[in-house]
Amino acid sequence: MIIPERLSVYINSLDSGNGAFLDELERTAIAEHVPVIRQDMQSFLKVLLAIRQPRRILEVGTAIGFSALLMAENTSSGCRITTIENYEKRIAPARENIARAGMEERITLLYGDAQKILPTMDESYDFIFMDAAKGQYIHFLPEVLRLLSSGGVLVSDNVLQDGDLIESHYAVEQRNRTIYKRMREYLYALKHTDGLVTSVVPVGDGAAVTVKVNETTGYFPDKTEAINRKSPLQ
Repeated sequence: MIIPERLSVYINSLDSGNGAFLDELERTAIAEHVPVIRQDMQSFLKVLLAIRQPRRILEVGTAIGFSALLMAENTSSGCRITTIENYEKRIAPARENIARAGMEERITLLYGDAQKILPTMDESYDFIFMDAAKGQYIHFLPEVLRLLSSGGVLVSDNVLQDGDLIESHYAVEQRNRTIYKRMREYLYALKHTDGLVTSVVPVGDGAAVTVKVNETTGYFPDKTEAINRKSPLQ
């Protein structure tokens, strides 16, 4: 955990939940080992939605639809959500959950590889939630920034990789090193690309909150520095 467990337990104990349907869906997902956003991240996301009050949301990574439904429940009835999922086995449960919640008119689910779908999209979004394969964030970023409206907010979940990101490359398990490298590249790009303002927050498994204050140049700085830069704790 990236914050002390006792502190996390206390913070989560203050939460009032998300209503009977979503609370039950979350319990079922956890029991069946389906990934859903962590409880403290849920609260953080709801606050960001209340501040931004988006009208169009894009989500990259649907799973069974929990986070899309959470966002729908915490935005106005006029807000429309497009969500992309690439894992075929998640599509039917996600569609079923969206239907059971009565959100079919507000949530559009697209099945396929986001790296192929994103370039075909041309509408702008004032809020984008990134919660897909972590090693792909850096590849999605140029198209995501193109689709993000000026003043729009990009929230990227699970960016601290259970604390692995501050470790030496050699301390990370070999099977996780590609994700480690790409996530460092991703965070470096968010913090060093003109037109973006980003804060990395130690909530859940780490979240990056990015505001597109101006049109980006499309130029991403040399990522070698991001890969090789040591944590101050090393």
